[in-house]
Amino acid sequence: MRSPDTLRLSRRRLLALASGALAGGLLAACRSEQATPTAAPTQAPVSGQTPVAAASPTAPQTAPAPGGGKAFHGAWPYQMPPTGHFNLLEGVTQAILGAGIYHDFILAPSAMYYWADKKWLPLLAESWEFDRTANEFVLTLKPGLKWSDGSPLTAQDVLTTVWAVRALRNVIWRYIDRVQAVDDRTVRFHMSTPSTVVERYVLKLRIVSTKQYGEFAKKVQDLFAAGKDMDSPEGTALLDEIKNFRPQQILASGPFQFDYNSITNAQLTLVKNPNGVGADQVLFDRLVIFNGETPDVTPLVLAGDVDYATHGFPPATEKAFQQQGIRIIRPPVYSGPALLFNLDKLPEFRDKRARQALAYAIDRAQNGTVALGDSGKAVKYMAGFSDILVPDWVPQSEIARLNTYEYDPDRAAELLTQAGWRKNGDTWQTPDGKNAEYELLFPAEYADWSASAQNVADQLTRFGIKVAPRSVTYSQQPIEVDKGNFQLAIQAWGSTTNPHPHFAFVQDLFTHNIPIAANQGGRGMGFELKQQTDVLGEVDLERMVVDAGLGLDVEAQRQNVTKLALAFNELLPMIPLFERYGNNPVREGVRVQPWPPDSDPIYLNAPYGDNFAIMMIWTGQLKPV
Repeated sequence: MRSPDTLRLSRRRLLALASGALAGGLLAACRSEQATPTAAPTQAPVSGQTPVAAASPTAPQTAPAPGGGKAFHGAWPYQMPPTGHFNLLEGVTQAILGAGIYHDFILAPSAMYYWADKKWLPLLAESWEFDRTANEFVLTLKPGLKWSDGSPLTAQDVLTTVWAVRALRNVIWRYIDRVQAVDDRTVRFHMSTPSTVVERYVLKLRIVSTKQYGEFAKKVQDLFAAGKDMDSPEGTALLDEIKNFRPQQILASGPFQFDYNSITNAQLTLVKNPNGVGADQVLFDRLVIFNGETPDVTPLVLAGDVDYATHGFPPATEKAFQQQGIRIIRPPVYSGPALLFNLDKLPEFRDKRARQALAYAIDRAQNGTVALGDSGKAVKYMAGFSDILVPDWVPQSEIARLNTYEYDPDRAAELLTQAGWRKNGDTWQTPDGKNAEYELLFPAEYADWSASAQNVADQLTRFGIKVAPRSVTYSQQPIEVDKGNFQLAIQAWGSTTNPHPHFAFVQDLFTHNIPIAANQGGRGMGFELKQQTDVLGEVDLERMVVDAGLGLDVEAQRQNVTKLALAFNELLPMIPLFERYGNNPVREGVRVQPWPPDSDPIYLNAPYGDNFAIMMIWTGQLKPV
């Protein structure tokens, strides 16, 4: 349920940086031919010139299209105003539907990806390519794109977006050093660090309008031109200004727009935006989105009010769905919950042996089963990214070197003793002689993470480390983690939004750690990124994460990914617990025609990245009754 390319509000935020997550954001029916994924054509590179970015962040006063017609019913958590808001710039927290799967329908990305076929679905983009000679990525927009108020969507809006997200430390700026508009449709990104991941960073970035964000983008551009950065007093003030921007409405580029008068604490409606890209292919006239996390959405699914949901449902709930004849789709999520340590508050865990000990002390298979039944699979390789993807990136000879940390309490005790801990009766004591007693912070509304947290607490307490779980509402918990207001916490490992391992390592090492937790004024885990390892010697993990996606040679990237996997496996900056597979309920035949069979490769798309339901609605493959 989250993104991690930028700071994520919740599991669904990049679950995104994001998108990330928070970043992040998401079959043929009765039954026409499936839409064929379209690879974007290439275009010859063109020479560039520097555009002028400006404009005022005034709110548009456009009226939404009327409701009615064919409806699709989904579910996603959001906060009501004034906590929830319509500043949907990536990286800003608590935006309504921000960084979730339905965000794409409002602020369209340039393209979305078919993970199994390794092809892109062009949306705002007409074409794109790497100009290897110039070390540039060239993006060409489709002609005739419009915002929901009828104004043209141009290359200037792309520039505005790229500069605005720089204030939120978007990782794309680790790879590019300038961006230029050649004309109204063509943008060139100069890569200071050439990398294949630039393609995904650019194509998945949700574009905002210059009319609303141009003034902010110009301020960010001027700040860096003056030799300052986001850590300067001026940068901090500008970041606060951007995060606190509260437009009355958002200009939309996707096929839907908020019906602003429909928003209640229970549900909201997205209505067709006739100016939006691909709106003519979408066969639904409106989307009804029910608000809430798993406890709120469960009765709605059982009552037949929800056609599709991505929440993590407990095994007993899933069984109740199936008894009603509700279909369950199990897409891999490429992510899951992890145990995080606040090393600024708990120096005893700065010794990697103490973290390794806890990995041995927790039965991860039990943890996954308790949390999600068949959809919770214990992490095997502990490499920092999905077990599904490890064989694609790490040679078998190096996979054999990865410690799988199989459940072994005796080995855990041995490591703790080596790290200076000692057992006093049934209680472990830290090297400074204090009883090992900790609080474990977890998001209250996530049923699977809640069960995982309780199980971790029970297992470690039985082992002799007393852990008291404490729940915090899902929208606040990641903020508390970033600020460092925790001892132990449950948050995401891996990337549910992007298939390249680089993005998983951004989540593991940046999102709730020093590089991006700074957006909330904290250090998160406080895990320093320069470390000493047995397997590689001294390592700079920040540099290695960038290098994991470095260059345009995928074979060279595999070597970098392998080194990072080995370092993560030894250091365990967090402990991945289980890999989550979706248990997504799908109600067919009421409002939506039957979805494609389980064998359809589109279900290998991560539900919180390139969501298969969103893509099928966009292409017209998912049809109303």
